[in-house]
Amino acid sequence: MTATGEGRGVSGARPVALVTGVGRTVGIGAGVVRQLAVSGWDIAFTHWDPYDARMEWGEEEGASEAIRAELAERGAACVAIEADLADAGTPERVFAEVESRWGGVSALVLCHCESVDSGLLDTTVESFDRHFAVNARGSWLMVREFGRRFSGAYGSGRIVALTSDHTAGNLPYGASKGALDRITLAAARELAHLGITANVINPGPVDTGWMPEAVREQVRAATPLGRLGTPYDTAQLVNFLCSPQGQWINGQLLRSDGGLA
Repeated sequence: MTATGEGRGVSGARPVALVTGVGRTVGIGAGVVRQLAVSGWDIAFTHWDPYDARMEWGEEEGASEAIRAELAERGAACVAIEADLADAGTPERVFAEVESRWGGVSALVLCHCESVDSGLLDTTVESFDRHFAVNARGSWLMVREFGRRFSGAYGSGRIVALTSDHTAGNLPYGASKGALDRITLAAARELAHLGITANVINPGPVDTGWMPEAVREQVRAATPLGRLGTPYDTAQLVNFLCSPQGQWINGQLLRSDGGLA
């Protein structure tokens, strides 16, 4: 795990959000950190370049530096941490790195994933285990570490996780995201004594460069507004849930898919 970035130290002026899965400038995670920075958050984000490198879109060279520069322009201190969430020791190291720079984290936003298309008959045991290690176990350990370390004011803590209900033909991804849902919703109850809210967002199909044109057309035709979801759409909901105004929404699985479902 490596970390890069600059921080202002612990000023107390801005709360800190830790956002996972910010590996590409066009991704949902990048959209989330941009919006949170505008809304007054300092940002720590994780990325895992080897995952992007083995996917069809490939690693985006210089993405972390570009995102950090954007966040700085928006007034946020930022640190980028390369972190493999398949490693069970990673969450503790990530939180320790952030706390050593700025102190406690106020919001945890889980945007990371392992996602490889395969179904019931062709999913390998190795792939199935890796999906659950990253999407379920890694998320649980991040939530657990957040709960163990949280020391903010009662009612100020936030957990938001991104999920999917796409399971057929995408079995290990969908199944492991289903486990993520249960873990996050459990946190709304089990971390209630800390005043932490926990919610899950299903953003539906968001075009971050992975969609073939045929899929784009299919989604447009099936969505009442006739357009694709964007990272900005998801980021607006995450931003609201992390705000003081979003405190009363808790323990919910929220669809933000333009009416597709």
